[in-house]
Order: sequence, then C-alpha cells, then structure tokens
Amino acid sequence: MQIRNVAIIAHVDHGKTTLVDEILKQCNVFRSNQEVQERVLDSNDLERERGITITSKNFAVTYKDTRINLIDTPGHADFGGEVERVLKMADGVLLLVDAFEGPMPQTRFVMQKAMQLNLKPVVVINKVDRPGSRPDEVLDEIFTLFMELEASDDQLDFRGVYAAGRDGWAVGELEDKRENLFPLLDMIIDHVPAPKVEEGPTQMLIAAMDHSDYVGRIGVGRIVRGSLEAKQKVVLIKRDGTEQSSQVTRLYVFDNLGKKEVEKVQCGDLCAVVGLESVDIGDTLADAEHPEPLDIIAVDDPTLSMSFMPNNSPGFGKDGKYVTSRQVRERLFKAAERDVALRVEDTTSADAFKVSGRGILHLSILMENMRREGFEFMVGQPQVIYKEIGGKKAEPVEVLNIDVPNDLAGTIIEYASTRKGEMVSMEQRENRTYLIFHIPSRGLIGFRSKMLRATAGEIVMHHRFHQYEYFKGSIPERTNGSIISMRGGKCVAYSLDALQDRGIFFVEPGDELYTGQIIGEYTRDEDLVVNAQKAKQLSNMRSSGADRKMKVAPPLIMSLEESLEYLNHDELVEVTPNNLRLRKTMLDENDRKQAAKKLKLSEGITD
Repeated sequence: MQIRNVAIIAHVDHGKTTLVDEILKQCNVFRSNQEVQERVLDSNDLERERGITITSKNFAVTYKDTRINLIDTPGHADFGGEVERVLKMADGVLLLVDAFEGPMPQTRFVMQKAMQLNLKPVVVINKVDRPGSRPDEVLDEIFTLFMELEASDDQLDFRGVYAAGRDGWAVGELEDKRENLFPLLDMIIDHVPAPKVEEGPTQMLIAAMDHSDYVGRIGVGRIVRGSLEAKQKVVLIKRDGTEQSSQVTRLYVFDNLGKKEVEKVQCGDLCAVVGLESVDIGDTLADAEHPEPLDIIAVDDPTLSMSFMPNNSPGFGKDGKYVTSRQVRERLFKAAERDVALRVEDTTSADAFKVSGRGILHLSILMENMRREGFEFMVGQPQVIYKEIGGKKAEPVEVLNIDVPNDLAGTIIEYASTRKGEMVSMEQRENRTYLIFHIPSRGLIGFRSKMLRATAGEIVMHHRFHQYEYFKGSIPERTNGSIISMRGGKCVAYSLDALQDRGIFFVEPGDELYTGQIIGEYTRDEDLVVNAQKAKQLSNMRSSGADRKMKVAPPLIMSLEESLEYLNHDELVEVTPNNLRLRKTMLDENDRKQAAKKLKLSEGITD
C-alpha cells in the first residue's frame, strides 16, 4: 500500500474541520449516518468553544489503495512548539484558504515553517460558493505569499482545487462538474511525494505523545530509516544525548479515526509505539546494534513567563479537588512533558513555579485545562523574557496585524504608538483599514481587551513572534487603580449603588467577597479600599422621597486572558473550577502600606 503524509494548514474559521468531516464521510469512515461525528478535529471542549486547534491530531483515510495520513496543525503562533513537531512527520501540506478572506497572518506563520522544511504544498480555495468570494484574486495572493516566504521553484509550482467543504465537493476548474471531494484526494496522491524509503538500521523521531491508563506513555512519530517491528529491542536516545535500552511491546498505525495494531511498520509511515517508559518528545528511537540520533526538533524559545502558586485565598479548597503545592507542581511538569514549547522551573520560593510559554493564549489554555480538571491555583502578572545580545538588553518583538473600520484606524495607531509599536504598513480596502505594526511583546499585554472596548468589538487582530530587538524603553502599566474590598462577607446592593461613581465593578450583589479582593477598577490612578458589605441602616422613620430606587450597573465579567492582561505587578488571579477572582498579593491593607514604604526607602524616595 502506498502512503502519503499530509499536514493540514488553515486559519480560524476557514472551514478545515467541516472539510475533514466530509472527507471522512466520502471515504466511508462512518458506516452509517448514526455514527457520523461533527467536528472530529476539534474534539477537545476548549477547541469547540474557541473554534481553534490547540493540539495536533492524526488520522488516516484509505483512497485508491493509498493510505493518506492527515495531520492537523494548530494555526496560532502561540502553539508554535506543536507546529514544529507535526510538520516533521509530513511530506506535503494542504493549505486551506477562504475564497473571500484570502491567506491570513496566522496561516503565514505555519506556511513559513513548512517552506523551511521543504514540504510540497497543495492549495484548497474553500467556500467559493460564499457571496463575495474572489477565488482568482485569492490564488494570486497565495502565490505572492509563497514568493514572500522564499518558496523554492518546486514549491511555487503548486496545484490547487476550488471547494465548498460544507457541500462536500472540490473541482480543478470552476466550470467543472461539482460532485465530490475525489479531485482533491487525487491531487494529494499525484502531487504530494511519497515518503523517501531509506534502508538501514531503524531510526524514528518521536514527534508527539499520547497516554493510556492501561499501557502508559505512547510515543507517536515517523519511521525515518529502516523499519520497526513489535517486540524489537531498541535504544531510546534522549534529547540530552543519554541512551536507554528498551523494547517495543506493541505497534500501531493510524486507521480512520483510531489506531490499528500491526506487527511491522515500513519506512516513511507514521506509527504509535507502546512499551517505552521514559519516552519524550524529540527523542530518537534507534536500532539496538547501531544507535544513531536524529536532529533534535528546533523549537522557538518561550517569550513570556508567569508565576504559578497554590491558592492561599480565604476561600481556598471550596471549589477544587487539587489544591496543594505538590499537586500543582506535578500537573505543571506533566504538561511540560507533552508540550515542548513550555518550560517549568522551581523557584527560590517553595510554593511558586515559573512557567514560560509562547504567549498569553498558550499559558491560559494550560490554566483553563487545569481548572476543568479540578485544580485551584493563583498566577501573577505575565512577564516578558529578556535576553542579552551584544551586551545590551533585548526583548521579543511581534508582528501585529490589525483589520478595523476606516474611522477607527486613528484610535488604533495612537494607542499602538504609546505601546512602542512601529507602523510598518497601512492599506485601505473598501471601508476597512489593514495595519501592520512591529510591537514589543510587553506592549501586547492588555492590548486586545483595551482595543475591543475602544472599537466596540470591531477589531480583528493577530500577532506572531518576529525577532528579539534591543529594549525599547518603558511602557506604562494600567493607569487606573483598583477598588479593593475592606473585609469579607456578601456584597450588598446598597453599597455598590453608593459607590458606582467611583469606577466599574467586577462583582454583583450577593457575591461572597474577602479582604484584599479586587472588586472593581477605580477612576483614578490609585487604589481605593471600600466597604462593599455596608447595608442600609433601618429605622422607624419614613419620609417621602428618602428611598430612591437603586439601579446597580451590571458587572464587567472578564475572561481568563483578559484577567491576566489586566493585572498589575502586585496583583494575582485566583483560578478555581468555578470562579476567577482578582486579588492583591498582600491581602491586608496595613501590610501593603508597609511594603510600599519599604520600597520607597530602598529606592531613596522620601515623602
């Protein structure tokens, strides 16, 4: 049987998941309509909610005696570690582009990686039946993109189809008869090269990890040289160069949506290996007689770090099952094993752990998964990771792409400049403006939530890592102070009503508060401590007009990412399965005053 290994690349909402569902149906993966699963690729709850791919998934379809291994790739630059790995398993890429929107910034990020690995592209211009679609212009834009990414002559000589994934058809030319997706599958077989077969001692690169409660760790990867058999004795060469003798107990290849156990896997095929206890991403599985390591997977370094610590707020343990420092530590190190772009380190404080990743989205997905598993913990303000280049301090800079209505472009340019952003290009199409900035990663913390409010949700923005550049100077923190609860207890509507002119509140009447909890944003640039539990004094005196009707504004509810972006240096987010709360690092007001006084003395500032 012939093999084709293809990675799928697509921007959010360009129809990748729907197209894959149709391919599975037309290749008879589902025997009856009852078995059809919608959105097979976005199997994770978080992926379905956010409409993004977070972890890569493998599956295979059989078409004309060829097994096509399809590998899903995350589109967001924050999951670059995942992208690096999965592309190592492919020989070609299927680039899916919306016939109206054209190639988008995040697509560029993954395609750049694919071009560097010299993978052969096949293009699908999807949603050509959509009103306003412009397939011919989009094809030109794709060619221009490939030129900008310095594609080879072979890569520029790509083939493509026009498709409507929702309706399940693809055609080579727009005038062709629209029946099914077979023209696309034919194109994959004809234009994606078969894996190169290299004879010699076994070599396999572990590019992904799976886990089973029954058999433990499962290494997933591609046979680069030779073949691999069940019960074969092998040597596991770790990333640090150490070697461990081991034995393959079971061997699986991908079959439809699951795995099929086999006795032998040929060179170029993708497989899952059971029996290697300490297998890790980036390890090489080599022949026991001739252990030779493969090149280690290169992964971009993390650009952002945060402190994780167990929850010590007054209400700790009420929501979650896992609240101790040991449990949080174990979970973080387990996450680092599966995600090569994540770094976890112990710190001088026994209870705090430094977690570094590729961006706020990357780290917030980890937090969201942890809280859904029943963990309670706290996290501090995101900190950018600096480097030293030529004896000077350097910081990560990102390419920021923004699409806004014309009348709002000025607001964006003004705010981006205060965050040390430099405008690279500006283009107007019809009634929208497309802006590109080079902006420090620091400047992007809080940028999205602030601009969403300023543009009433009209902004579309994407960013990806560009390079390290010399430090660009200080960027102001949040200019508004916090409204802090003076004591614990239930929040009272009477108090909130009286305090409404002081700022915006994050809580509503009836919420249980504690001392030091941040309950709102103050209108001034200092903190305000308030009594939100103060109830109305009842007396037997009544007069007309004394009881005015209370109108408490609804609270501002922030998502996890918005909460992280909102933090100042002396604040934390308390994350539990059911709640997200903002709080001061020091809950007691007197402790905060003493700490501020000590800081002023250490800096030589006197009142």
